Amino acid sequence: MTLTKFVIGPDVALRLARDEAMIPDEHRLLAPTLLRSQVLSLLYRAVRQGELSRKDADRRLNYVRGLQMRLLGDRVLQNVAWKIADQLGWPDTLHAEYIALTQLQADAFITLDAELAHAVEGLVMVAPIEALS
Repeated sequence: MTLTKFVIGPDVALRLARDEAMIPDEHRLLAPTLLRSQVLSLLYRAVRQGELSRKDADRRLNYVRGLQMRLLGDRVLQNVAWKIADQLGWPDTLHAEYIALTQLQADAFITLDAELAHAVEGLVMVAPIEALS
């Protein structure tokens, strides 16, 4: 069994929650600590806009909270994220934290955002969400 470490973004976490996906034991999930706040904010927004019921949002939030996922946000990660955001000319460091964590500790980054995936080609390996099945 080969252990594979994937960094996932909030989009992937919410897709996994929506599908109530089972993550195989040979995969480890990682994310920056900011994932918690991003997931909460996205679910809140979806409820406010009438896209989800509060009950469904709570179920998805509980799923994400229950994922076996290592959340990191140390000084090294922040320094690398700053450099990546600067290198790519991004207006903030949010996406850069995911890329930094992938560079530092993971095998691949999973995102549903094709534009982001394209932007980070050459910096990290990008895998499709199906890699988690």
